[in-house]
Amino acid sequence: MPTTSMKKIKNFVASSIENASVFRKFTVFFLIMSFIPTCVLYYLYIQMKNYGSVQLTEANFNMTLTIVVIGVIIGYFAMRAVIKQLMEITQRNTQALKTILSTEDIKEIGKGDNEIAVLAQSFSVITDRLEENLKSLERTKNTLHTVMAKVAQGITSMRNIDTFLQLILETATEALGGNVGVLMIWDGVNNDLQVKSIYGIPSSPEKNNIKIKVRENTTLQMVLSSKQPLIIPIGGRAQGEIKNHDLFNAPLLCSPLIVHDNLVGIISISGKKTGGDFNNDEMNLLLNIASQTAVAIENSKLNQDIEKTYFETISALAMAVDAKDKYSRGHSDRVAEYSVSIGKKLGLEEEEIVTLRDAAKLHDIGKIGIIDDLLSRPGPLNDEEWILMRKHPEIGESIIKPITSLRHLCDIIRHHHEKIDGTGYPDGLKGNEISALVRIATVADIYDALTTDRSYRVKFSRDNTYDMMKKMKDQIDQDIVDVLFEIVDEDQK
Repeated sequence: MPTTSMKKIKNFVASSIENASVFRKFTVFFLIMSFIPTCVLYYLYIQMKNYGSVQLTEANFNMTLTIVVIGVIIGYFAMRAVIKQLMEITQRNTQALKTILSTEDIKEIGKGDNEIAVLAQSFSVITDRLEENLKSLERTKNTLHTVMAKVAQGITSMRNIDTFLQLILETATEALGGNVGVLMIWDGVNNDLQVKSIYGIPSSPEKNNIKIKVRENTTLQMVLSSKQPLIIPIGGRAQGEIKNHDLFNAPLLCSPLIVHDNLVGIISISGKKTGGDFNNDEMNLLLNIASQTAVAIENSKLNQDIEKTYFETISALAMAVDAKDKYSRGHSDRVAEYSVSIGKKLGLEEEEIVTLRDAAKLHDIGKIGIIDDLLSRPGPLNDEEWILMRKHPEIGESIIKPITSLRHLCDIIRHHHEKIDGTGYPDGLKGNEISALVRIATVADIYDALTTDRSYRVKFSRDNTYDMMKKMKDQIDQDIVDVLFEIVDEDQK
């Protein structure tokens, strides 16, 4: 039992010393080394005090000398163990520093005179590096704030996904200090990438319509297949994209656009204004931006599908209105065709032409709220009936307005019966109060009404229609009238 207790005590002491700090071990071993010499001195002191001189036999001297030597040897090996541990700490510290410091920094630290100096210098270098990392983290935080602010601004102000994607690409390229940014959409059917947006080089129809065929063992194929970001350092080369080398110069950073594990495309940043390669922090930042961008693209597709469904539903209602009266069947489609032709002839933007086409198709949708008897009445309408008939632009607007994606059509639908001299309805707008798109739709509407049979009259000839519309010079835009008849004459040739 005593033997077991002694073993436990020895193990406890050994474990305590082994796990103790270097300073504590030094203290313990120093006390052990000092104990024997102190005892010898104390013994000599007692001799001097009691006998007035040191009475030391040869046997006692030998024993004392042996004990001192043993104590010195024990102290030597004990202190050597402490110093060895200190050296091991220095070596481990050096190995660890190699993973975070440059070769030049390691060499500079190695010039220290001793291990203590090396440790001190190491801690100094690490402290400097931590300060740099803190500054880098602060810059990264500011960059993220800038990116998020611009993204939020883009979300609230964007009119379509293309504008939003261009803003994302511009922000990401500038935030990462890149020269050229490219955003590409993946077409799995044709196995190619369609360049959607470019930032950093002059844009052109050729560049915006680039389709990059993805083949095996190419840089883009590796990103697509692995679904992981990729860094190509300076001196590297984007394999397989040589024809578009100005878009993919090293250093190159690529990240896939992924949502719900589905590939949407790739975003790449090439070149670096400050020099050097892209690092892992920048790669992670681009990966996060790419993830949010992929979600935005996917949501845009879903919104487009919903908007298409809305429009098709409303168009079906408009066709139902046309079907009420055999004389007006196809009227809305013809007005849309005339309006689009006029818009293209006048050089309108594509977005305006689309708005013109969609609004023209739905311009008479409000007639669904008008009773059939009024719509097909063979004779003239009385005052009360005209009041009801003139409600259809307002009814049409009330049908369209609740649908956010179609709200931009309301101006044309509500005002296509307004006249420049203020005699139109429902708001009696005058002159410049009537927008250009409304003026185009109005001319197209009047032309089709005059050149088709109605329940109360037969259609007019081309010349009669032209004369009648020229006489309406105070009511409709004559420049648009002339453009329309140019188009009609060209089509008849």
